[in-house]
Amino acid sequence: MNNSDHAVSRRNFLSATAAIAGSVMLNPFSAVAAAADKKMRIAIVGTSGRALGMWSKSIKEKYGERVEYVGLCDINPGRLEYFKKKTGFKCPTFTDFEQMMKKVKPDTLMVMTVDNTHHEFIIKGMEMGANIITEKPMTTDEKKCQAILDTEKKTGKKVTVTFNYRYSPHRAKLYELVHSGEIGDLTSVDFHWYLDTRHGSDYFRRWHRLKEKGGTLWVHKATHHFDLLNWWIESDPEEVYATGALEFYGKNNPFRHTNCRPCPHKDKCDFYFDITKRQQLVELYVDHEKHDGYLRDGCVWKEDIDIYDKMAATIKYKNGVDVSYSLTTYSPYEGYRIAFNGTKGRIDCWVEESNPIVEKDYEEIVLTRNFGGREIIKVPHAEGGHGGGDKLLTDAIFLGVKSDPMHQAAGVRDGALSILVGIAARNSCETGKPVKIGDLTSIKPQAKREFVKLS
Repeated sequence: MNNSDHAVSRRNFLSATAAIAGSVMLNPFSAVAAAADKKMRIAIVGTSGRALGMWSKSIKEKYGERVEYVGLCDINPGRLEYFKKKTGFKCPTFTDFEQMMKKVKPDTLMVMTVDNTHHEFIIKGMEMGANIITEKPMTTDEKKCQAILDTEKKTGKKVTVTFNYRYSPHRAKLYELVHSGEIGDLTSVDFHWYLDTRHGSDYFRRWHRLKEKGGTLWVHKATHHFDLLNWWIESDPEEVYATGALEFYGKNNPFRHTNCRPCPHKDKCDFYFDITKRQQLVELYVDHEKHDGYLRDGCVWKEDIDIYDKMAATIKYKNGVDVSYSLTTYSPYEGYRIAFNGTKGRIDCWVEESNPIVEKDYEEIVLTRNFGGREIIKVPHAEGGHGGGDKLLTDAIFLGVKSDPMHQAAGVRDGALSILVGIAARNSCETGKPVKIGDLTSIKPQAKREFVKLS
């Protein structure tokens, strides 16, 4: 069989993937999807860049017959009014969360705040009658995670975590290949993610630089990657041993300042960021600093940075699969390398998401059998953010799905297990010992993981 025989048709593959994400609903999506004759009444807490870019105006434009935005809430009144103006929403705004919930009574709450406050709004939102759509990570430590699990069970409301990476055609194709039997039984995975000096550094100039705010990049960033692993492997993580260091950003530089605009070192700093050239960032953040003091162009060399910029972990899964994972935050390019090792062969791919050596409209997956040839499978790029995953995810949430053969829908258990790997890794870094996932919350790892079920 030649390479062309295994080339994935853009039309066929995308139509098949869209079919998975385009019908009636799965739990938890069924709990937040609007009925045919009733709009989903949505409130947003946290008028962040992510909320503005993905979860507000574009959702209203695409799914206007299914959604209605009934309230916006943020502690920063200036950013709140800018967000309302930019989206064109006519709904009331609030700086008091409970006041918003009592007055507008949304059936769906979108949580887009700083990570360490997610649990507050998720829990209070469910207690006040709303289902939840939350950005990842669901929360930042095991106690907050357990509180969310307990509240979902107590209230009967549902938490949906927005794992868009599951929906991108390239990662969906990897799932399909891993479970096709082509490489036999999966035994181990090598997964290495690289953040470039533009994207990686941005985590160190924003609130993410503080462990108390984002739980370190083990939780804020790597939760995406751990969810992919949990999904691909179809088992629960059981034990994590990890190491981490801060060896590039923060204190590892002879000069620093509060933020870039007034910095006296800007002429010699490779990481100088002129936020005044980014109009939306000026209007969303700079113009409203007087309300909360948040500096969006903070210095990447600040000595209060207490997260890791180099991380590595060994993850043991309940079904016996072992994972070698790493995250580097100061690479010259952005992307990842991943390999799935099986009893009959291996799957490899190398994805560059910035500064690719060769521009192409597809990603390659290499399938090599132990006693056979090597095949190159080409997966066309899809339109939209995160490799096309954003659109397919929002279609699933707001239009619904009636079948989910690749288990792409993510509920509270998925959100919990993705962060628990990161929490375990962070705890392991701090103690120097392996950490068992089952010791963190009431979730006990399963060899064959529990998926969201049809409602």
